[in-house]
Amino acid sequence: MSTRPGLLEGKTAIVTGAAEGIGEAIAHKFAYEGAAGVLLAGLPDDPLDQVASDIREQYPETQVATFATDVGTKENAEACVQAAVDAFGKLDVLINNAGVLPKLAELQEYPIEDFESLIHNNIYTAFHMTRAALPELQKTRGNIVSAGSEAGWNGSPQFAPYGPTKAYIHALMKGVAGEQGAYGVRANCVCPGPIDTSWTHKETGPMDADAEETVVMSTAFGRRGTTEEIANVYAFLASDQASYVTGALWLVDGATTIVHGMPGTDVPDAIRQPPEGRLSLRFQRASDPTSVPA
Repeated sequence: MSTRPGLLEGKTAIVTGAAEGIGEAIAHKFAYEGAAGVLLAGLPDDPLDQVASDIREQYPETQVATFATDVGTKENAEACVQAAVDAFGKLDVLINNAGVLPKLAELQEYPIEDFESLIHNNIYTAFHMTRAALPELQKTRGNIVSAGSEAGWNGSPQFAPYGPTKAYIHALMKGVAGEQGAYGVRANCVCPGPIDTSWTHKETGPMDADAEETVVMSTAFGRRGTTEEIANVYAFLASDQASYVTGALWLVDGATTIVHGMPGTDVPDAIRQPPEGRLSLRFQRASDPTSVPA
């Protein structure tokens, strides 16, 4: 069993989109940091049970529950929050991580059904989960950390509809931070750049080879971030160490928002290597079957 540093000792949390990519890393990181309970929310086909089993095996002191239903509706979001309270007795943290990036295409050719999927999975889930969780978070003076994106700052060619869904979440968390401070509730966003998940690999996501090279080499380090690097920021913002941080948008993007061109092409190979992680993750790039350990 890994050492538990205790940054989130005693906290309970819901993590939406918890079965793959960044969501899986957040769930593991919370358990690693001593969380008392983590509810993994996802869709029925997601490998929630496998992630839950991994966490129970590695961190037996953390209670784990699962909720396999679309949380993009009022009824399901309320049921998800109630499931966490029933399992753990309280709710301290809501992580709005659920989201999709279904398609890359110029706007005049962007499929309407993919646009509607973006709205439902990126916006409706965050709105309904936040609305449902606030009464419980007010009781614990808890907090919300939601998945923004550098695309919500800049906009992104070829997936122009995606950025505005993240900009909505940026503004939502700022608004929630302003109104909920009177209850002791904080709200923040983590805004990743290109991360090593299925989304940023041409074999498993919507990007072609040119788009993949562009997003990776437009970072100052010439590499993707790891899901654990993102989860580390979530854990800090969810912890009491961030007690004066609210209404903030935390860019974790390898400087994508400020660089021009593709500076990553000039980065030496030694600098491009990601740091050695501490978490044992199974579904960082779950869309690629070869990346899933037996």
